[in-house]
Amino acid sequence: MGSLLQHHFIPASNPIDLVEQIANSHDWSFERAVEEELTLAVEGNWCDYHISLNWRQDLEALHMACAFDLKVPDSRLSEVYRLVAKINEQMWIGHFDVWSSEGLIMFRHGLMLNNSQPSVEQCEALLQAALESCERYYQAFQYVIWAGKNAPDAMASVMFETQGRA
Repeated sequence: MGSLLQHHFIPASNPIDLVEQIANSHDWSFERAVEEELTLAVEGNWCDYHISLNWRQDLEALHMACAFDLKVPDSRLSEVYRLVAKINEQMWIGHFDVWSSEGLIMFRHGLMLNNSQPSVEQCEALLQAALESCERYYQAFQYVIWAGKNAPDAMASVMFETQGRA
């Protein structure tokens, strides 16, 4: 995601309005059936991400869930739960979750606004955190689900970082 400094955003009391403007600036597909909810489709390196944002006025919170097209078969569910626990130990912001009724993996995070208006930067950071986390750990989930590997091996495969230059 690039910087949005060149775009002009209209201040919004409902943060969903602001996120909709951000989605427009990125040319992301989105749908908004009700005032408090927005769904986005964002192309990633590994798959398309489906982001759902919900505004709860009573909590003054913007909740985001980012799912990817990777269904967990029942036979791999326990190992995926182990992987989610290992990944979440590494997370500073947000967390991964398994929606067991659908077999979906998702990244979730919330933004508490506490009687304040969200900034473009806050909303952008919320989306950025989701996309970066999903991109980073997608292959670990694939490793467990499709290759039948265990959670520690999957984590080792994504925690490897190249040092220096070739």
